Amino acid sequence: MNALNANLVCHEYGTGATRTSVLRDFSLSLEPGSFEALMGPSGSGKSTFLHLAAGLILPSSGRIEIGGQDVTAMSDGAAAKFRRRHVGVVFQSFNLLDELTVSENITLPPRLDHATPNVPRLTELLDRLGLAEKADRRPKELSGGEQQRVAIARALYVEPDVILADEPTGNLDVASAKSICTLLTELNATEKSAILMVTHDPMVAAAASKVHFLKDGRIAASFGTSHDPELISRRYIETYS
Repeated sequence: MNALNANLVCHEYGTGATRTSVLRDFSLSLEPGSFEALMGPSGSGKSTFLHLAAGLILPSSGRIEIGGQDVTAMSDGAAAKFRRRHVGVVFQSFNLLDELTVSENITLPPRLDHATPNVPRLTELLDRLGLAEKADRRPKELSGGEQQRVAIARALYVEPDVILADEPTGNLDVASAKSICTLLTELNATEKSAILMVTHDPMVAAAASKVHFLKDGRIAASFGTSHDPELISRRYIETYS
């Protein structure tokens, strides 16, 4: 069973003369434990697909399954509960709650389900992500790179089927971005979760094992990255020129 399976997904917004088609018969499968990137020009629908896969919005047609569950058939409430338990989402803007500590932000998803925090899991993630000494601090006391590490820890905490990362290095400096890429690669090798990362940066995409180029609403090319940003850049130019 795939961690993620999207089949002939279409998405439009607007009505009448202003109707715009973003995704057209978009199909993509992600195996358990894989790490893949989705690239394309601005407005090509990369982030839209992540929002669809997370159950934050519904497609115009098509089907998206995560861990064998059809997220496109869920109500808003069911999708939110499913997301907290089976999907980790990492945003460009971190989306941490300022009033909560690092530990409280990481354990927020299960707390919303009134579940008792898994202290050993929290301790493990704090140690692995270099956050043990920051556990009681609040987001405003952290650097951008540290805040993104907290967001990644929150996404990993429930050991989800898939992590959806939307431009996770977009708000970081070059050194912090490289650190996050290295971290994601290391975590992918040791955690069970598959990772689908949206990015426009070949250096970031090179952290993934495979990359997909999105063009005209569907996948135009897919290939192994060999962790080589120059290869990705060259293929990107060939695809979009």
